[in-house]
Amino acid sequence: MGGSRIGIVGTGSYLPERILTNFDLEKVLNTNNEWIYQRTGVRERRIADPGINTSDLAKEASLRAMEMAGISAKELDLIILATITPDTYCPSGANWLEAKLGAQRAVSFDVTAACCGFIFALSVAEQYLKTGVFKNALVAASEVMSRCQDWTDRENCILWGDGAGAVVLQAFDHSAKDPLPSGKKREVGEILSLHIHSDGANGENLLLPGGGSKTTPISYESVDKKLHTLKMIKANESVRVAVKRFAEAAEEAASSNGIKVSDAKWVIPHQANIRILQQMAKRLNIPLEKVYLTIEKYGNISSATIPIALDEAVRNGSIQKGDYVILTGFGGGLTWASSLIKW
Repeated sequence: MGGSRIGIVGTGSYLPERILTNFDLEKVLNTNNEWIYQRTGVRERRIADPGINTSDLAKEASLRAMEMAGISAKELDLIILATITPDTYCPSGANWLEAKLGAQRAVSFDVTAACCGFIFALSVAEQYLKTGVFKNALVAASEVMSRCQDWTDRENCILWGDGAGAVVLQAFDHSAKDPLPSGKKREVGEILSLHIHSDGANGENLLLPGGGSKTTPISYESVDKKLHTLKMIKANESVRVAVKRFAEAAEEAASSNGIKVSDAKWVIPHQANIRILQQMAKRLNIPLEKVYLTIEKYGNISSATIPIALDEAVRNGSIQKGDYVILTGFGGGLTWASSLIKW
């Protein structure tokens, strides 16, 4: 399998129907639409209804990716779910997803790398496919971020939303004229390289303190201290680091494959904050028009933002045959990652 390539043969995404606008937030927070939009680039975000969990969103996105790929759940060998908001920590979110898809033969597990989770999960899946252990892999990223927010914290809660994205991956021989084993004639996104990094020493800059062994069992005190909601520590410092790592990751993906960032049709970043993305584009010396943006309508959905944007770009024709696409992300951990894909 040394000559094998990894192809994205299907993409899918799913957003909950409920829309929470900035004008809705005006009614419950000391804020307004203009203040939120100028600082974040978000106008609205999707919110999952009560009883709808991370695996439910992932299921819908996965079904759409599988439909595009032309495979059934029974053909899946591997399911990896990137998430920081699983249904439960035991079983894993991926276990719930496997059951809901009816993918009995698949091995399933979660990857936790915050906003870079999707690219980290791609990297894990790539290893199994390149070695020939598995043939069909489903990589999903799904988050219900609305349930780990302090909805009185106007600096933070305004950023986040819920949703899921997914891709189906297959390996194919480097010399194959038709890369799809099924013989289907359509374009495949070939993953040319993946790059993942972490810096655990600065992980507390983006922190969800409660829920782990450090703060369990859950107590009245931990709830009163809002330890079970997401915290952004040293926000200004985090922005500077994020811009640097976003750009470095994108440049790494390009240079590792002998191209420039400007050669890519699109840079699809994690949709963190419009100010971060504007500064990233400036640092990369590319126009913001080359950065594929969804933050205005969906907000920050942590690990799910990149696959949601990728699926949208594929389905609306923004990505065409021969296009280079750079995925780049930065998130809690700290983590940063990138990938170059050629369609």
